[in-house]
Amino acid sequence: MRIMARILTVTLNTALDLTHHVPRLVPHTSHRVTRVTERPGGKGLNVARVLAALGHDTVVTGFAGGPTGEVLRALLAAERPVDALVPIAGNTRRTLAVVDESTGDTTQLNEPGPTVSPAEWESFLLSYESLLAGASAVALCGSLPPGIHVGAYADLVRLARGAGVPVLLDTSGEPLLRGIAARPDLVKPNADELFQLTGSRDAWKASAEARRKGARAVVASLGPDGILATTDEGVWQAAPPTLIRGNPTGAGDSAVAGLLSGLVSGLPWPSRLAQAVALSAATVAAPAAGEFSPSVYESLLPEVKVTEHGGTAPE
Repeated sequence: MRIMARILTVTLNTALDLTHHVPRLVPHTSHRVTRVTERPGGKGLNVARVLAALGHDTVVTGFAGGPTGEVLRALLAAERPVDALVPIAGNTRRTLAVVDESTGDTTQLNEPGPTVSPAEWESFLLSYESLLAGASAVALCGSLPPGIHVGAYADLVRLARGAGVPVLLDTSGEPLLRGIAARPDLVKPNADELFQLTGSRDAWKASAEARRKGARAVVASLGPDGILATTDEGVWQAAPPTLIRGNPTGAGDSAVAGLLSGLVSGLPWPSRLAQAVALSAATVAAPAAGEFSPSVYESLLPEVKVTEHGGTAPE
């Protein structure tokens, strides 16, 4: 079956995201939870849910299995992204975010994920190639589950490029190093991931080095300072007008959604970056990953400051 998709997101290590709110998080004590939210998760699913909320036709693929996978798919069915997840024998992982309501700080616990068999990986590849035929862009997001070789994202980047589909890669460590050599159109690391990739703590130098390693463009997350984009068209830094406090889980995924939305809409880089920063901040203001506050997004979008640096880092 071929599904005609506008944007395809790949989440090889999907998750059921649980968020618990407590009045105050105190180590070595019991806590009474005041609120619980349950959402389909994993970086690519978060991206897809934000894209769907923005009005884009979106298809999600990756793996889901076991009782947790059934819950994830049931929750996803209530939302707009199309479910093209490949079934596996193992049980989909869970993530637990504990939000301290007294400070807004979040503690995150992530399970490793089920082992994917060679046959399940081959089944995914067949589905992925079919889905590429109807995609205008693809995002490869998150960690690799056990059983999948470290060069998997490089293979998926090459398949997308062979199909003529722009590809964004958002991962870390060795999968990022291997994947970037396959020349994705865009990578979106944070500062720590850039350091692991290049050995430099200077985001400007590290972004330029990441491009030399193969990425056509690099958009680096700078936390509350916004994002830095290094492209063949120039270098820009975009920052929110004010610090937004809340749950940062999923903020980077919303930035990816903003970049993809701008790409398929044909927006220039400054507009893509403003959209990414506003969506990221609006996600911090929302109660759960994969969601954003529309009112915060709309108010911040025209206020995001985008500064062009003429293709070089500032002195």
